[in-house]
Amino acid sequence: MEVIAWIGFSQALFSGLLTLTKGNKSISDRLLSAWLFLLSIEFLSFGLESEIFPNFILLSNSFLLFNPALYLYTRSLTNPQFKLKWVQLLHLLPYIFFKISAWVIREPQSLETFFEHNHTFWYRMIFGILGLASWAIYLTLTSIALTRHRRQIKNEFSSIDLFKRLGWIYFIVVFYILFCFSIFAWGLINTMAWSTQSLTIFNYSMLLFFIYIFGFYGLKQSDIFKERIFDDEKGKQAKAPGMLNAETSSKIEKQLLNYFNIEKPYLNPDLNMTLLSEKLELPKYHLTEVLNKNLGKNFFQFVNEYRVEAVKKYLTDPKQNYSIEAIGYECGFNSKSTFFAVFKSTTGLTPKEFQQQNSTKHS
Repeated sequence: MEVIAWIGFSQALFSGLLTLTKGNKSISDRLLSAWLFLLSIEFLSFGLESEIFPNFILLSNSFLLFNPALYLYTRSLTNPQFKLKWVQLLHLLPYIFFKISAWVIREPQSLETFFEHNHTFWYRMIFGILGLASWAIYLTLTSIALTRHRRQIKNEFSSIDLFKRLGWIYFIVVFYILFCFSIFAWGLINTMAWSTQSLTIFNYSMLLFFIYIFGFYGLKQSDIFKERIFDDEKGKQAKAPGMLNAETSSKIEKQLLNYFNIEKPYLNPDLNMTLLSEKLELPKYHLTEVLNKNLGKNFFQFVNEYRVEAVKKYLTDPKQNYSIEAIGYECGFNSKSTFFAVFKSTTGLTPKEFQQQNSTKHS
């Protein structure tokens, strides 16, 4: 156990320092760095407990730190209006309470005697109820935030990579849910098969695994919403429901289509709704409403259909000598995989198949 404790302490501390020294730090980076430092303290205290109390494991509560931190970090990435507030420290109160009180009363983590009616029975019951509530509430809130993000992201960006989709956090959440179920099941059969010590080793080993994942991907993760909204009035406007009448809606639609046909902004691979809103001097939620209701498309579909049409012109031009990949980049796609996936979903053919089909027609 001591080996896991000291490896976890050093890795969490090192990852936290790396994140803290990252260039152009975002709110999410600061939050992740603070989280990793807290996890290093958790591993340090676990190591000290193992040294001070040999063969005696204090009631563990690492998940009371991990659950709210995962939720807050996910919110900081998916919500452009998120900002750090002192009140968010209240999420740590259950963790701090059990961390200190377990030391004070020296309550052991012993699932074999967890339901034994003694003078600390009430303490273990509160611990168990808060633990289950923490898993249920924070994992539900994290899943809701990710689901909402997946639904809204195509109304914000024309190019979506792994770090905008937050695929790695989806993996973390799914894996963590399975981990929580395994811990719960392990606890139920603890008296019949394994010891409390083996469960603790498994718990902290998995926590160390999560530190490696967050240390690696957290350093690579960029701020999804570089133009964050902190003004309360702007925030209210951004959430305002569509109130456009038919005449205004039609006018915005015409302005939008003219801009795309004349200026060709879709050739910019970094085009997003914020840039478009600034260029047209129109609120994002008005543009989103026109795209969704008038054109029946989200922003991602709308922009990439223009890119696909531009690609088609290149592919059907016998005089052009670009490679298919180069054509994709020339027409605004920022990666080969996105280019091929979008083209296939739009036309039903790969770019090569489309080119061959049209060259056969012309010959």
